[in-house]
Amino acid sequence: MSSLKLPRTIRLDPSDTFVFTQAAEPGEWAVAGSFLFWDANVPLLEGKERTAFRSGFLGVTSLGFSTLVVVSEASPTERDAAVEDLARHLCERLGAPSLDVARVAAAEEIEFAGSLCQPAIGSVIALHRTFEDGEIREAFRTLHQRGPGLAGADKLHAHARAFTFVETDDEPEERADLIGMATTPGSKGEGR
Repeated sequence: MSSLKLPRTIRLDPSDTFVFTQAAEPGEWAVAGSFLFWDANVPLLEGKERTAFRSGFLGVTSLGFSTLVVVSEASPTERDAAVEDLARHLCERLGAPSLDVARVAAAEEIEFAGSLCQPAIGSVIALHRTFEDGEIREAFRTLHQRGPGLAGADKLHAHARAFTFVETDDEPEERADLIGMATTPGSKGEGR
């Protein structure tokens, strides 16, 4: 029997706390959350709401957003707790007619979220949502870890370099006299 996998929110840097009105806490079970935008006038969304629409997974505990989720192993008890958390929010904050109706909807959302977790445990998934022809469309992609980076670089910066600087003795060193250039008659720095 294969293990149960669900997406968990992950925060690689503090950007989610700036780009969303409410960021999900790291480690929450997550769903796509597109249902939050069904009644929204999507073309008129701006700022943080637009960012949440375009790229936010929904944390089921906080109803906050996360840009990324990580495929994680879950127990049936954890899955059931996620369904209950989401069902409670659907009733209390989103107006579901009853907890029983909310549980059915929440279970469907959790099941769909689990279907996104085909990649291996630890894989990171991103979401891109669009509004086309009056419909919300979702696209999901798996982000893969890069191979080995630059030799001697730390883990955080191994892939961050766009250029490598190498010192050579082949060419004479160039020097610019910025002070002299600023005080030369006819220069823009004259009279300062």
